[in-house]
Amino acid sequence: MGNWLERNIIEPGKLPLLLALTAFVLTFLITRLITRMIRAGRGPFRNVSAGGVHVHHVVPGVLLTLVGGFGAVAGGRQGFGSYLSAVIFGIGAGLVLDEFALILHLADVYWTEAGRKSVEAVVLTAALVGLWVAGFSPFGVNDLDRDELQDRGSVITTVAANFLLSLVALVKGKTRLAILGVIVPFIAVFGAIRLARPGSPWAKHLYRRRPRARARSRLRAYHHDRRWLGPTRKFQDWLGGTPDPERARALESH
Repeated sequence: MGNWLERNIIEPGKLPLLLALTAFVLTFLITRLITRMIRAGRGPFRNVSAGGVHVHHVVPGVLLTLVGGFGAVAGGRQGFGSYLSAVIFGIGAGLVLDEFALILHLADVYWTEAGRKSVEAVVLTAALVGLWVAGFSPFGVNDLDRDELQDRGSVITTVAANFLLSLVALVKGKTRLAILGVIVPFIAVFGAIRLARPGSPWAKHLYRRRPRARARSRLRAYHHDRRWLGPTRKFQDWLGGTPDPERARALESH
């Protein structure tokens, strides 16, 4: 384990990234635990207010992200300052993305169905950074050997091809596959060759005169959602808490 850490993390200068990822994940988990305790009225924790205004934890999250980000830029990639900045940045990013849905909707949707976006954003971010720590480079450049990396044409072609595949997957309505495909080219290929989801730009324009393709697209999306939507929601509820329908109706009435 020590040799692996030295060879794959410390020598390539990835220790700050690993520290930031660890702080990010732990901050999200601890924050969700505390907010669920507040919601249930258990423990010593309470919502923070200032002058009658509820202070969401995205506020200190933004401040910590700024401090950690500027500290990392100023401190370089090595040394205690760099490691401390990485941890501060990870904590701030965890607090910010835990309320990603609030930023997206500009409303307190934390315990509503829309609030699931925060959990999705955290899981996706952790997966991307985890892949990067494990040695995957964006756009599949890590798949090239040393001679190919010295050839600018090979690098540009690889980046352009993988970017195009990820873009096709995105236009087909496969957002998660498109984002992950930036790091893992095979995922981008898989998303690009599959049928587009109904309602996606690809389906609207290219399936408009192809009724069989539209029907297959709807059928595949139906079976996919039926198979995976339930387990995904259970995982999100376990990780982030079950949404409150009453809270959602109260927001809609306002």
